[in-house]
Amino acid sequence: MVTYNALPWLEQALESVRGVETVVVDHGSSDGTVGFVRGRFPEVVVVEQDNKGLAAGWNAGIARTGGRYVLLLNSDAWLDEGALDELMRHADAHPRAAVVAPRLRYPDGRLQRSVRGFPTLWRIATEYLFLRKLAPHSRAFNAFYAGGFDHDRECEAEWIMGAVWLVRRAAIEEVGPADEGFFLFSEETDWAYRFHQAGWEVRFFPGAGATHVYGGSHQGRLFTENVKSQLRFLSKHHGEAYARRARWIIRTGLLLRGRTS
Repeated sequence: MVTYNALPWLEQALESVRGVETVVVDHGSSDGTVGFVRGRFPEVVVVEQDNKGLAAGWNAGIARTGGRYVLLLNSDAWLDEGALDELMRHADAHPRAAVVAPRLRYPDGRLQRSVRGFPTLWRIATEYLFLRKLAPHSRAFNAFYAGGFDHDRECEAEWIMGAVWLVRRAAIEEVGPADEGFFLFSEETDWAYRFHQAGWEVRFFPGAGATHVYGGSHQGRLFTENVKSQLRFLSKHHGEAYARRARWIIRTGLLLRGRTS
């Protein structure tokens, strides 16, 4: 678990995994996170380091664990009772699964759609030029959000929002750690893409559930960091010219929305 001023949800998150090897990597919290964890959860290993981004925090935490699976849990997310066992059972039944992720809900109980498609120029256009609003349930216009998928059955996915990920250590050892060039957002997209390229699967499993506040751990940086990271992903995997075209689409969309960024 990577933390940064996470106290509002931290206790629920840590209680949901109590009893298993747990590492908290703190990125300079000023709200008493470190003292709270050490006092309330003395069995948890706390690592304090400079904030170099979520991927760097994941890598630091993973390096201090020893299991054949590692659970990446957002500081604003917590598992249902028994969910961790269900995730591991599903991973055991699918030996090529690099990642297994549960069905997410908001704190008020609403479904949180977490299955995603990799960014492409077309998918960037459907998002920033409002095209997906023309046909909200169309797969063609909503492929980035897995349009038409109701999240009530297990499936292979391109990538899944990284609030709760069970990751197989053997896959990490083959593909390599999370790319620390991503500061916030798209680190899980990039990792999933690399897992797929190496022949691994990313699986959504609704038989396990979790609550996710969504955005609670990002301190208001969602939009800017998300755009920056999407462009870095496109440049890394499709080339700078491809990313420039995506940047033009995004800028056009922002002008249509009356925003500047």
